[in-house]
Amino acid sequence: MNVSAIDFIDLKTQQQRILPDLERRMKEVLCHGQYIMGPEVGELEAKLAAYTGSRHAIAVASGTDALLIALMALGIGPGDEVITSPFTFIATGEMIALLGATPVFVDIDPRSYNMDPARIEAALTSRTKAILPVSLYGQCADFAAINAIAGRHGLPVIEDGCQSFGALYKGKRSCALSTIGCTSFFPSKPLGCYGDGGACFTDDDELAAMMRQVRVHGQDRRYHHPALGINGRIDTLQAAVLLAKLEVFPDEVTERGRVGARYNVLLGDSVVTPYLAPGCSSVYAQYTVQVANRAQVQKALADAGIPTAVHYPVPLHLQPVFSSLGLGRQSFPVAEAAAERVMSLPMHPYLGEPDLLRITEQVRLAVKESV
Repeated sequence: MNVSAIDFIDLKTQQQRILPDLERRMKEVLCHGQYIMGPEVGELEAKLAAYTGSRHAIAVASGTDALLIALMALGIGPGDEVITSPFTFIATGEMIALLGATPVFVDIDPRSYNMDPARIEAALTSRTKAILPVSLYGQCADFAAINAIAGRHGLPVIEDGCQSFGALYKGKRSCALSTIGCTSFFPSKPLGCYGDGGACFTDDDELAAMMRQVRVHGQDRRYHHPALGINGRIDTLQAAVLLAKLEVFPDEVTERGRVGARYNVLLGDSVVTPYLAPGCSSVYAQYTVQVANRAQVQKALADAGIPTAVHYPVPLHLQPVFSSLGLGRQSFPVAEAAAERVMSLPMHPYLGEPDLLRITEQVRLAVKESV
């Protein structure tokens, strides 16, 4: 059967909307020729800080670099432990391990897919140096509870907000909820550039200075390096792209909420739809449902021209790279159960009613036939 495919993420419509501003800003970069750390980077940082309500925003080369820079600024290293979630993209645990520290996983809440605060204190040891919760799928983790635990034990909290930039938690924005917030501007993110990009956020002046230093090979002035660092700078052209996209971002956040709410109505009687915690909003970086017989459902949807994805099929503790931690199956049963059932559907701010009806009709049909 010949069926037209639906885009999983539609970047073309957004590009057409912002094209005049996008072209103008990129042309300005081409004219001044400051391709690394040009004036657009400082402008972007000021606007990102203002948007989140943070004192400082440090634009960096990727969301992965944002996590690494945050950990380095806090002095995380060999022998240290960092509490984090096993149900996330590899970069979260990877950056901890890359510094010689050990990721200590804590199981997730079955409804939000975010770290379960009730499990954190049992995982703390004398070697714990930070807590790194992930705001998965576009909704912030429970930072009131997490920050309270961290405060009792004198620990910094790093938010992995790589999927939640723009979301609200009790009136405050993601990335302004903890000691350091990190986000990604990968093209498919709610706010994405046309390559890799990311940012770190903090209200702490000393941490901000250290993160800026780490971003440029640990230097505090030209050819003077008091600390080890990395090449973590964002390209000026990517900053220009993000400045153009920021103009429409608040409207896109609203539209993402609309699409997510409409999905919930249309699918609520067929699949487990995303749970939204009280006082939270989601930017639905992914619109993720739970289904039984996932492979069968995905095949039926693919045949109908509906793309799907799985974020994430293998929890971090079961990844081969972390086998040395000795954590086998059933170590984190909630994360493992979610990994077997989650499935993400097409999601973007420009998803119209006809496509939503077509997607959800096919999902209901596929789920019914898979039983």
